[in-house]
Amino acid sequence: MMRSLYSGVAGLKIHQTKMDVIGNNIANVNTVGFKSSSVNFSDTFYQTLSPATGPNATTNTAGTNAKQIGLGGLVASITTNVTENGGTTTTNRALDVAINGESFLVVNVNGEQYFTKSGALNVDPSGNLYCTTNGGIVQGWMADDDGNIVKDIATDLKIMTAKQTSAAPTATTAETILGNIDPNDKNLTPVYGDDGTTIVSGGVAMTFSFYDKLGELYTVKMMVTKDEVADDAAENSMVPYTVRVADVYNSEGKSIFLKEEPQPDGSIKYVNSGAKIRFGTGDSFGIDESVTGEGIENGVNTETKEFRLKSTQVPLLFNSKAGTFAAVDSTYTVGADGTEVTPNRTNKDYAKTCINFSVIQGDDPQHVGNDSTFPQYDATNDNGGIELDFSSLTQYSKGGTCETTYKRGNQDGKNAGNYAGTMSGISIDDTGKVYGKYTNGETRCLAQICVASFSNPSGLEAEGDSLFRASLNSGLFDGIGEEVSKTGSFTVGALEMSNVDLASEFTSMITTQRGFQANSRIITTSDTMLEELVNLKR
Repeated sequence: MMRSLYSGVAGLKIHQTKMDVIGNNIANVNTVGFKSSSVNFSDTFYQTLSPATGPNATTNTAGTNAKQIGLGGLVASITTNVTENGGTTTTNRALDVAINGESFLVVNVNGEQYFTKSGALNVDPSGNLYCTTNGGIVQGWMADDDGNIVKDIATDLKIMTAKQTSAAPTATTAETILGNIDPNDKNLTPVYGDDGTTIVSGGVAMTFSFYDKLGELYTVKMMVTKDEVADDAAENSMVPYTVRVADVYNSEGKSIFLKEEPQPDGSIKYVNSGAKIRFGTGDSFGIDESVTGEGIENGVNTETKEFRLKSTQVPLLFNSKAGTFAAVDSTYTVGADGTEVTPNRTNKDYAKTCINFSVIQGDDPQHVGNDSTFPQYDATNDNGGIELDFSSLTQYSKGGTCETTYKRGNQDGKNAGNYAGTMSGISIDDTGKVYGKYTNGETRCLAQICVASFSNPSGLEAEGDSLFRASLNSGLFDGIGEEVSKTGSFTVGALEMSNVDLASEFTSMITTQRGFQANSRIITTSDTMLEELVNLKR
């Protein structure tokens, strides 16, 4: 009789535990990243009244089963349903991420690593990316200065340091000249000097701009003229043009070849600054100081600012039959197809299509070579300076008017350079990479969020605040983590909600209430039977 009482008590306890779990599930139905739990029961110790016996051929008796009376039930396990994802709710916040898959974000809380499904992220005053639901600093890998992720031990993602909140200026090292040079444009006719070979005026203007190492923007003005077609060139369908530099202007629109000297009477005297330019691997040259005349000093008219640069002529060759660009060079050899041209450089990436352009700011050693703010050519590796790519030019007839433009950078838009900028925003992509956006239009990879996955995620121990701790039964975190792409992806601008199924919870609540009620009837019924037994003495 007493056994039934204790069985009833055990039944009440386990159903109360199950109701506690159900209550916790329902209470967290709208908790971000919450994982529901379920309770499993098992029967408990049995009292054996008599053991089982086998058949006896000697006595010709059959076997008997064991006689056992159970003593109630107990809670066998409380299992967290980690593997089932909750619904995704859109927040449109750039720093909110929902994890699609079984992996977890890794966060650092007071020096200890925990794991969470809550992707509600933000940046604290120290520049750390952290989880707003528990204050844990998100773990991952930082990027190097070139934006490449360095996968090492997972560390705090500090994405808004003094270095990261600003984008340093970068020098332009490539330019792409675009457009069409119409061979019928009358402005292409050159005017030669007394030597009959040096072009002193005439031509169609062609410009491009570039940034130096300090982020200052300069504009180069070039003039294009059409040469007389030599017999060998005409025979091989080659039409030569000449490009020469007329001037280089700084961001204020002033020529870098001139220097202003205030005079006692308040006027300005313009003098030669000593600035020089270099094309290809040749010598540098600046203002032609051989030009003389009234008011001219060192090749500069001190009042009108007029001057002429020395030999800046760069030959451009076009295929007259196809109207396409052929090469940059002063000499050419004809190949089997009639278009092979000797390149002006040894670098295979730029052979035939580009020429190197550099600016040397005066004769001051502090502004020459590696110390110059302008990109400089390095003869040791046949690289550096600004690569002018003319290969996109055409020579089609279009009404007798040339139309040219340019874009900073090479054909792929790389090496365009930029001015200094400050951080204007942060974003995360579906692989967990964190990008900084800057006022100069630059986007830089700052870090990447790592995730952790476990062989038995249900073995994780819940710690509250949407945090889980690794246990011996879940498997341990290796300290490095992995990319989310191995097990899923991130949905940016969204959060993973609770995976609580209210229909299942209410159904379980009903069965749990019935179980609790039935066990309470065991106690009351056993009590009645005991009362009848006591009353036998009357």
